[in-house]
Formats: sequence, structure tokens, C-alpha cells
Amino acid sequence: MNPFVPAARRIPPAVIHCVAGMMLCIAATRSVDAQPLRLAPAAEREPALLDTEVRRLAIALLAQPDGLSDAARSLRQLTDRAYLQLAANDSTGALASLRTIAARSDAPRAADNPALVLLTARAEAGMAAPTFERALRQRLTALSDRDAFEVGWYLETPFFVFERNLASAVSRATTRDSLSNADAITLVRSHVMQRALQALESSLPEVLAAENTRRYLTDTAVLVRTREGITLSAVVVRPRRTTTRQPTAFNFTIYTNSRQHLETARRAASHGYVGVVADARGKRLSRDTIRPYEAEANDTHAVLDWIAAQPWSDGRIGMYGASYEGFTAWAATKRKHPALRTIVVSAAAIPGQGVPMENNVFLTANYAWPFYVSNNRELDNDTYFDRNRWNQLAERWYESGRPFRDIDQVDGTPNPLLQRWLTHPTFDSYWQRMVPYGADFARIDIPVLSITGYFDDGQISALHYVREHMRYRPDAAHYLVIGPYDHGGAGAARKSAEVRGHVLDSVAQFNTTTLTFAWLDHVLRGAPRPALLADKVNHQVMGANVWRHAPSLAALAERPLRLYPTAARDGAHFTLDTARKDHPGIVRIANMADRTTQHVGYYPVNVLGPVPEFGDALTFVSAPFSAPTEVSGAISGSLEVITNTRDFDFNVVLYELLPDGRVFHLSYYLGRASHVRDLAQRKLLVPGQQTTLPFTRSRMTSRRMQAGSRLLLVIDVNKDAGHQVNHGTGGDVSAERASDAVTPMSLRLMPGSFVDVPVRRP
Repeated sequence: MNPFVPAARRIPPAVIHCVAGMMLCIAATRSVDAQPLRLAPAAEREPALLDTEVRRLAIALLAQPDGLSDAARSLRQLTDRAYLQLAANDSTGALASLRTIAARSDAPRAADNPALVLLTARAEAGMAAPTFERALRQRLTALSDRDAFEVGWYLETPFFVFERNLASAVSRATTRDSLSNADAITLVRSHVMQRALQALESSLPEVLAAENTRRYLTDTAVLVRTREGITLSAVVVRPRRTTTRQPTAFNFTIYTNSRQHLETARRAASHGYVGVVADARGKRLSRDTIRPYEAEANDTHAVLDWIAAQPWSDGRIGMYGASYEGFTAWAATKRKHPALRTIVVSAAAIPGQGVPMENNVFLTANYAWPFYVSNNRELDNDTYFDRNRWNQLAERWYESGRPFRDIDQVDGTPNPLLQRWLTHPTFDSYWQRMVPYGADFARIDIPVLSITGYFDDGQISALHYVREHMRYRPDAAHYLVIGPYDHGGAGAARKSAEVRGHVLDSVAQFNTTTLTFAWLDHVLRGAPRPALLADKVNHQVMGANVWRHAPSLAALAERPLRLYPTAARDGAHFTLDTARKDHPGIVRIANMADRTTQHVGYYPVNVLGPVPEFGDALTFVSAPFSAPTEVSGAISGSLEVITNTRDFDFNVVLYELLPDGRVFHLSYYLGRASHVRDLAQRKLLVPGQQTTLPFTRSRMTSRRMQAGSRLLLVIDVNKDAGHQVNHGTGGDVSAERASDAVTPMSLRLMPGSFVDVPVRRP
């Protein structure tokens, strides 16, 4: 999967949980003599009839007694009542409900529930466009910069999103004989929001533009000249009301999108910082050659120099960002800069260790990314999001049996960036120059906040930064937050409620944007450290609905549970034992020349789901756990193997096998046998000779397993369309072809192999 995809237009979380009708509060039951709630089928085609029908539903719902006083009603109940009153054309009642909400001690600020600002303006002014617009202007003017920004960001959500929400609710309602209160309130909420924004559609852009002009000084055409003579472009946004020098929140990105640049810089300015978003070399206003990864260590310093020299800068800068932007923040730390005081990074990438390869195995999932960022001065969305092309390409290349180096020939379009990367198949000096390496980490003396997820494709990169920083500088003020998030979720304001079958625990929700600026306030303004950061390592335990806090990654678990693969059988699987057992070896035969089949692989397509079809992979199960047991940390271990090849790629995957027969994906390792000890130096295997393959660079997890669950370990040779195929010749893997695999590969797993699972008792 590609860890470099930014959201084309991030949908504010308020749209997700306000418009989609998640906050349902009308009583779930109706009196026995109440008429069923229905929506006329024709309402789906006739807007006027839909308005009438929604008004009728709202009146019916308001007529249902709940026996509660306003003081006893929750915020959700009061908010839903305001929606119903607006739909019923009772603006006076809606305004009273909204004022009751505003007077509550637990009332949300506008930034946290921006829809309430729109609803209040609507209740004050009605639907007549001029008065509605005037009321909204007055409401926005009264807000703080932060609240006004979040409300404006919400209101700039593309109108089609609200239309889609309404259409979905109407479609659901017209296909049912009767509506539950939940479906009815969802329909009403969607209708109110869509109609309100429709009334403002023509005037809203000017309203928001005027508000931004009133609050901020904006320069979108900043040019920064580097010492090398390169030109970089930037957007700078400053709060108008601030007259003193201020610290800067700085984002350096290759994902050039002029609208998003303004949003990002304004958000920083709304928090009282000077917001700076700079483009990578060759992007937007720069006319230099686009060079992803290669120049950021120098170019970020050029922008840091420029910021520190500006009359509005107090000389203190914090960098922040996700994915590639996390990488650029780390690149800036390769050499110390006096103005850089902290970095906040989410799902931070490391070129050469995570993308475009993991543990020196190149991935096809990243194949299209070079076109995305280098085809033009902004982003080539049309090419990049041609999913059929890229999915079919991976399969076509795999089935052809051609060398991985020929994949762009299979596609028909040269991919020069990929070809350059393929000339550096190890983590050599080419990659090492891009980010802190080795002793560079010892010189990083600024506070760092890292955020990643258990299902983040880039977790291996994010945790490498953490481990190396703590290894070379044990006293580093480096804090980690990790939970059940994928690549996008790690940096999101609101996390998806479900990730590939796993429903997040309620405590797993936190706003990464809020945490980012709370951290910047802590470091740059002396505010308290965010409460979530109770210790250096802060991790959410899936299934336990708790956060745990530890001083280090090593301290997460009480002890490793060492399990040895054995030749004894337990149904379809071999067994895992806490004691080493002698056996003659367990053999896996893999026909690397056969491109009609693929191995099951390691990737958590489903986090929680049915047992995958493992084929001929080696699978092992432990005895059931008698009590709930927590697995927290990354797996490691060592394989004792004998092969008939000089090299091979392999994966080790750990699952929880639940009592009901489903599996929960816990952790995995992907690597190349010749590089298990050193990613920079290759050591080939000797065919027929036993070899020890230690593995450590695996994925971290934290999960409370159920009593009765077992651990399921899968060991297999990697062979699929998602990766280059290592045929074991010992030559350049990217130059190998299927015909090089003259005989099937034989992998014999010997006694002494083990996996260490970090466990603790709850």
C-alpha cells in the first residue's frame, strides 16, 4: 500500500459525525399508538415534496415525549432538537435550543462543532439569503481566530458531500416501509445542512474570503533562494492582530496544492503562529528539477534560514507534518539548525527504509508515486488515481516473469525515478544522506513528538526514527503516540471508527491536529505537556479500551514469550512450544518460476476477519491462553534455515487466533535473507549450509487477547505481484527473471528457530 497519498480534500470530522447522523438522540421507542414514520417514495425525485416530507417527519419526532427537562438532556439531544425545530420551521424554538447549548458548562467550542455556528445563523435569520448571510458574517466576526478557521474549513467542504449525505439518507428512507427514529433524524439533519448550505452557495466563498482577509496577512508568492542557486516557493500567513515577533509553524511538502497550502498556513496562524508552507524543489513556483527526497536536508535549511531572518520571526521554528512531510522534518534535523526548536511528525517516511523498499525489498505499491509528484509543478491526480492501470500493471509484470527493472517497459511509460532508486538496492550512502543516520541522531537535542499506527504502512520508518534517536541519545525528549491507525489515520483529526474489520475502542480517538498544536504550544510557549503524553511511549491497547504509558519501547512488556516452531501437528498447523524440540526440519518448497500462483503474503488486508488461505506456508499455533493476555511491542526472533539458493525474501506474520475461529493481525516482518543483519551490506547464503537469520525490524502492536485465544505464526517465502521477486541467484534481484529459477526453492526450517512475543498480564 502507498504510504504517500495525502487526502485530495480532507473532509472535516464534523461533517462525518454531524452530517452523517451519528449523534442520534431521539427516544428509540415510540408510544404504541404513534403512527409509523414514513417517507413518500416520490420525495426522492421531487425536491419540494422532500421539503414537505422532512418537515412532517420533524414535527412528528418533536411530538414524541421524552419526559426530560433541558437540564437533563444531553448535548446530543439538544442538538438534535434544534435540527428538528429548524426542519419544522420553528426558528424561535431552534434558537432557544441552541442558546441552551451555548449556556451549558460542557458546551463545545465552535472549533469542535462548527455546524452549530451555521445552525445559529440559520435560526436567527431564516433561509432568506441576504439575512442568512448577514447573520453568518456576524457569527464569524465574533469568533476567535482558531474557532473561525475551523468553522470556515467546515463550511468550505465541497457541497457535493452534503448532497451525497442527503441523497444517501433519502435513498435509505424511501426503500423502507417505516423509519426508525435513528433513520429519521439522520434524514432531517442531512436535509437541514444541505438546504442551509445551498442557500449560501453563491455568497459563501466571498463571506469566507472577506473573513480571512480581515484576520490574516497572506503572501502566496514567496520565493526563497538557496545557496546552491535553487528557488523554492512558499506560502506565508500571519495573524493581523499580532504586532510582535512570533514563532513559526513550518510545513515542507512535495504535495503541492495551492488551496491546501493556504488552509495549512491559516490553521497555524489561527493558533497564533506564523504559518509557513514551503514547496519542495521544482514544485509550484520553482522551475528547478524535481528531486524527491534527495535535496530536502539542504532545502529545508534554506527555508529555516529565510524564516529566522524575517522581521516577523522571533527565531523559533517548529516543523510538523505527516508522511513525506514527516520525512522532511526529520531531514531538517540531519544537521543542527539553531532556529529549529521541535518537530511533530505523523507516519514519517524514511526513503530506503519503508519506501520505495522495506528491508531492501522493493514494493510495487509505490510504483505510481513518482508520476504523482513529478509529472507537473503540482500533483498529477489523473495519472496517480488510475487504480486499474496500476493494479493491472503489477499483475501483468508478475505474470510476464520479466525482471523488476522492466516493469516500466511493461507499462509503456518510462519511470526514471524508479530506475534511479533501483541502482541503490541497499541502504547505502545515497539513502543515508537524506535523513539522520547513525551518530547524526546523537546531535538531535530538540524535543520530538512522533505519531504512528499499528496498521500504518510507514510504521517501520516512524519507529526507526524513534529507536535510533533513543539509541544514540538516551536522554532525548522524544515522545511517541501509537494506536490502531492506518497511514492516513495517524495524521487525521478524527480517526476512522473501523480499520479493516477492527472497530476502534472509544479511547483510541484523538485529534492529531489538536495534539500537534498543543505540542508546539508546550515547546514554544511553555504550555503544559499534552495530557496524552504521560510518558515517553504512549500506546492504546486494542481490546482493553485503555492507553498505557511506558518510559521506553523496551519497557512495554514484562518479558518476551519465546516460542519455538516444532514438527508436531495440531490439525492443519504445526505447533509452537515454550521449549525447543528437536526435529529433522520442516520443509517449504516454493516454485519461484511459477507465475500462475502467488503466496498469501503478510499484509493486513483484514485486521480482523476469517483465516486467510495460507497455501503451503508454514503455520504454527500455540496452546490456548488461559487468561486474557496483552501483546505489546514488536515481535523479533531468529530462523535457523537451510536453503538451496543464495538468497530469498521472507515474511513472518503473527496473528491472534480467536476462539471463534477468526484471526486478528498483530504484527509482521518482511525482509531479505542476505540483509537481515545489515541493510547496507549484503551477505549471501551458502546453499546447503545452515544459516541463522535474526529478524527485528517488525511491526509494533498492542492488543489484549481473549482468554482461549492462541497465537498463530506464519513463515513463508515472499512471492507475489506486490514486490520484486527474489529468485535466489545472488545477483541483482531487480535483474532476475522467472527463468533464472531453474529448480524450485527448498527452505528447511531447523530446530532452534524461535519468535519472541512481547507479552504482559493485564
